[in-house]
Amino acid sequence: MSNPASVLFRPFTLGKLVLPSRVVMAPMTRSFSPGGVPNAKVVEYYRRRAAAGVGLIVTEGTTVGHKAANGYPDVPRFHGEDALEGWRQVVEAVHAEGGRIVPQLWHVGNVRKLGTEPDASVPGYGPCEKVKDGRVVVHGMSEADIHEVIAAFAQAARDAQRIGMDGVEIHGAHGYLIDQFFWAGSNQRSDGYGGDLAQRSRFAIELIQAVRAAVGADFPIIFRFSQWKQQDYGARLVQTPEQLAAFLQPLSEAGVDIFHCSTRRFWEAEFDGSPLNLAGWTRKLTGKPTITVGSVGLDGEFLQFMVATDKVAQPARLEGLLERLRQEEFDLVAVGRALLVDPDWAVKVRDGREADILPFSRAALSSLA
Repeated sequence: MSNPASVLFRPFTLGKLVLPSRVVMAPMTRSFSPGGVPNAKVVEYYRRRAAAGVGLIVTEGTTVGHKAANGYPDVPRFHGEDALEGWRQVVEAVHAEGGRIVPQLWHVGNVRKLGTEPDASVPGYGPCEKVKDGRVVVHGMSEADIHEVIAAFAQAARDAQRIGMDGVEIHGAHGYLIDQFFWAGSNQRSDGYGGDLAQRSRFAIELIQAVRAAVGADFPIIFRFSQWKQQDYGARLVQTPEQLAAFLQPLSEAGVDIFHCSTRRFWEAEFDGSPLNLAGWTRKLTGKPTITVGSVGLDGEFLQFMVATDKVAQPARLEGLLERLRQEEFDLVAVGRALLVDPDWAVKVRDGREADILPFSRAALSSLA
């Protein structure tokens, strides 16, 4: 009897992008790049996943060339020839194993705190200014600032293409800068970048258009978005399929090829009256391929591990996920913590060796395996 997981290992083709499987490595911040430069351990970390059946790797968030883009120590950057050379070595190692890889281009926005590297004096940048105890802790972005950040994303995409990446993912989720413009809770601007959701989307639309202009028509652009935010796990940008369609269509038209639809639990219906999840609705409404994600392969969701805990997430059965993929609810499946702790997760699933898959605990975060 054939392995029901074989549907995960069908090739996927979008223009010149050909993936050997439907398994995507989800972007996960690891903070193992001192000075922002990916090193030999980072190269090996990604190579192992490509060698074990992952079709597409989306790197951990890597910061664009703007002074306030970074929010955390030892995360990689995607600017400067030293960092780009490190990424070039990652690309070569992944390609040698038959995999494909895209960088997740990232600006943390107002999440950045004073004191953060590389320049401790630079505050967070966001849609609106925030002052605390007489100090500017979030710089409200001018239109010149907006254009500067857009140019940084376009340059990062251009550099990704130059060093051999297979596309780019733009991080528009989870309460970081692009999402801060979407979200009414953080964007109360009175200019053309604020107002209703259509106006709050202007920054993202112009950014996507600039990236598309920088890389040409055939270089894949993935856009990651979410309803939930780090600041509010119950937040919802939109309440209905009609609102979702109105939100997504301008982004699609701006140049997005694939939507990466971030949810906490992939199996949950996005709207009442339909079993479709966020990726399913996005595919239906835009006609574009989608990536589903959210606690794939584990019996405990990631939020349980955002704080110190001794909990362990055990491998979970995949029948429901595989059936949805067979029904073409979505096109690709992003796997996060299960792949973080077990680089051989995909090949074990492919070969019917689920009993050999490693469980996940916070201890896995302390090293690059």
